[in-house]
Amino acid sequence: MKNKFFLTIATLFTSVLLFGQAPRITYTEPEKEDSRRTEYEVIGKVGGNFVIYKNNRTSSDLCVYDNEMKLKTRVDMDYIRADKLINIDFVAYPDYFYAFYQYQRRNVVYCTFVKLDANAKPMGTPVDLDTTHINFSANNKLYTTINSDDKQKIMIFKINNRNQRTFIFTSMLFDNQLQLLKKDRFSIPMEERNDFFSEFLLTNEGDLVVSKFIRNSANSESILKAFLLTKYVDSSGFTVNDIGIGNRILDEIKLKVDNTGKRIIFSAFFYGQRKGNIEGLYVLGWNKTTNQKTRDTALVFSEELRAIAKGEDVNKKLAFNDYFIKSIISRKDGGFIMISEALYTSSRGSNYNRWDSYGYGNPWSSPMNYNYWSPYYSQWNMPWNRYNSLSSTRYYADNIMVLSFSKTGVLEWSNVIPKSQFDDDNDNNISFSVMNTGGDVHFLFNQVERRTSMLSDQSIGPDGKITRNPTLRNLDKGYEFMPRLGKQVSSRQMIVPCLYRNYLCFSKIDF
Repeated sequence: MKNKFFLTIATLFTSVLLFGQAPRITYTEPEKEDSRRTEYEVIGKVGGNFVIYKNNRTSSDLCVYDNEMKLKTRVDMDYIRADKLINIDFVAYPDYFYAFYQYQRRNVVYCTFVKLDANAKPMGTPVDLDTTHINFSANNKLYTTINSDDKQKIMIFKINNRNQRTFIFTSMLFDNQLQLLKKDRFSIPMEERNDFFSEFLLTNEGDLVVSKFIRNSANSESILKAFLLTKYVDSSGFTVNDIGIGNRILDEIKLKVDNTGKRIIFSAFFYGQRKGNIEGLYVLGWNKTTNQKTRDTALVFSEELRAIAKGEDVNKKLAFNDYFIKSIISRKDGGFIMISEALYTSSRGSNYNRWDSYGYGNPWSSPMNYNYWSPYYSQWNMPWNRYNSLSSTRYYADNIMVLSFSKTGVLEWSNVIPKSQFDDDNDNNISFSVMNTGGDVHFLFNQVERRTSMLSDQSIGPDGKITRNPTLRNLDKGYEFMPRLGKQVSSRQMIVPCLYRNYLCFSKIDF
């Protein structure tokens, strides 16, 4: 009897240890106003509340939820005319957040901000930051808002490309109280018709960073030359540096600001020849202080890595042709982790082409259709062009590759999280989101087991070891997760949108 008692206690204790590690999911209740067509943005955790923006064409609302995801209040942003709204961006802080929105009235586009508290109530009247006179009806945003990692600097900029050979930039740099620190108007020559931009980034010091590169042609993935452009706080224009990629042919460029190491991490897959196969990864560090290249590495993928990247039944030479770099995570020791994913599409009556499904019509390209434009970048965007006219498209999202590099750019370890996902005419339920808890990096994605969709949580530790954490059923309560659209809102919490009977809902996952 005594042994049986201790066995029961041991079993209960083990259960607490096992299931106590499983993430806890809390759902919002469906609201009749919100459907799968509702536009939204998870703003973040503000003053202990979770704030989400929702737009239903005729109204813009801020929904405030408590820790149990119960709706506390739904605030109508009646100071915004939803039918005139072009775009809205948010920057959240622990106790307040900003809404930056742009709208058109007659021939003028206004860029305006309002400061709001943890209950989504305005802390003052809206303030116009800038205006632009145009002679057309704008349906794309003119202003782009970016912020530094520590959110102490915010930049708003616009680009006039009326002259295809010379783009005119107007930038406004603010502190976290929206006090204007510097406003500049400067130009950048666009000598080649196939000039493109990467995403724009802002350092903690307030420096604007972007890569400009030249493709072989407008509909080619081959990058023949690349430059790093930096607009320092104390300068009135871009400092242009040739990256010096040599004879390498690069694929899409991904930048990362390493504020701790005072450098820019530049990365891209590379080809051995035009229209060839991806052979490896090109990585370099650019020292912001000295404005010089520190070290570059051309990592040629091994046969072993190729075998696990795509599976044994695939030609190893083709293993990385579907991979795209998704994100880069910098470490405190100066190293960094690079995450990529195999993504591709298939369509009726159309052969697959990496460039067709990736960047054709990329809004970073030039020329644009309007005299004013602002590049659009979102970490949630998938690489394929979703605005195609094909009648039926199947989207695929397969294995995740994780590479860890040292401070000097040497590969420390590599690993692959196997998965196989697809969906027809919709990419919301495939791919993954990343939850960085500081020690481990979690990957959340849907996978089907026994005809049931499950939310899988797999993590990678500092040593590269993969751990498959307790699987969460996402259909037990009728909720359908969209994990790739999730957003980390604190060190241990993530908000993931989901659908419940065609109603838009949200789930909070506590790790």
